[in-house]
Amino acid sequence: MAGPYPYPEPFPQHPPYPDQVPSPYPGALPPPMPYPGKPRRRGLLIGGIVVLVVVALAAAAVTLVFALRRDDATDTVLTPASARTSIQGFLDALSRGDDEEIARHASCGVFDQIKDKKADMALANLASDAFRRQFGSAKVTSIDKIVTWSPNQAQVLFTMEVTQAGRSQTESSRQAVAQLLIQKPDILVCSYLPRTGQY
Repeated sequence: MAGPYPYPEPFPQHPPYPDQVPSPYPGALPPPMPYPGKPRRRGLLIGGIVVLVVVALAAAAVTLVFALRRDDATDTVLTPASARTSIQGFLDALSRGDDEEIARHASCGVFDQIKDKKADMALANLASDAFRRQFGSAKVTSIDKIVTWSPNQAQVLFTMEVTQAGRSQTESSRQAVAQLLIQKPDILVCSYLPRTGQY
């Protein structure tokens, strides 16, 4: 654009400020109020203490639960000796026809809570009859292998010296597998399976 730039128009003049406005307070203003910071800090402190107490209680509860579980598992420990004792007790019950003892083992920890035990007793009787037809006696001679599934369950391979039933009464060594459940103070033989086709 050629030529001089036009000057902008001057701003309109404002009217001068009026005289002092009268104050609503008759005299000096009151002192300023302090900012409310302390109650907030106190609330945060109380909240933090509550959170710490809750965390400590939860940690104590978890520790107690694990300690009790560990105590339950370690009161009755499965060792080769305890497995041998339990399996021998089960074999003795089969040999003498103790149906209640056999059913207690075979029901795997729930025998006392079963209301109608007729079926359990009948199965125990069948198992005992089958065992006595096959063997005159059985004695655990060794625990060959323990496979632990959990702190209270295991599978055990064992060897037993058996006397055949009948007139021959020949002796032989056989292996069998037992599933064991630790339910303090007992070790239960939940199942028993002789290995076939040996010797």
